[in-house]
Amino acid sequence: MNWLLFAIPLISGFIGWITNWVAIKMLFHPKVPRRILFITFQGIFPKRQVQFAEKLGKLVSNELVSFADIEQKVTDPANLEKVIPLVEEHIDHFLREKLKEKMPMIAMFLGENTIIQFKEIFVNELKELFPILMKSYMGTLQSQLDLEKIVIAKVSNFSSDKFEELLNQIMAKEFKFIELIGGVLGVIIGIVQVIITVVYK
Repeated sequence: MNWLLFAIPLISGFIGWITNWVAIKMLFHPKVPRRILFITFQGIFPKRQVQFAEKLGKLVSNELVSFADIEQKVTDPANLEKVIPLVEEHIDHFLREKLKEKMPMIAMFLGENTIIQFKEIFVNELKELFPILMKSYMGTLQSQLDLEKIVIAKVSNFSSDKFEELLNQIMAKEFKFIELIGGVLGVIIGIVQVIITVVYK
């Protein structure tokens, strides 16, 4: 009888651990519906993959990725200032080198001061024109690029094997902890059962 009492916490612990282990496995398995008696089993992710894709698509398009935020970043004058040196370099090369090849007669009349003035004019025009161009481009991009549909299509076609592998890589420790907690709680419940049995024997 004493040995049976000692076995109760161990058995309860094993049941707690195996229950959580099965629960974790059932997130992804079985990948296709399996009918056992009158009950059909299928992993939660494979079964709900389309619904998950739709929810994620709405979340990405409405909350995570905003064309307004992208437009604000792209048209930010501070970001434009970062590329101005590159623009000036390109304009300088055009006025000094390419213009000689394309229109040598005009290039003959361009002195150093004229080149500097032209660069300044072009850069100032670009600063005014660039935000207008990008706003127009972002409007066209938003009408052509449906993020929600793209995410839904990608996630719906995502391999459940890859998703399981990815999630295991990220949450391996957490899954092990969940299994351990199941075992520990099972042992505690078993000990409580032993105490109740001994006290009320």
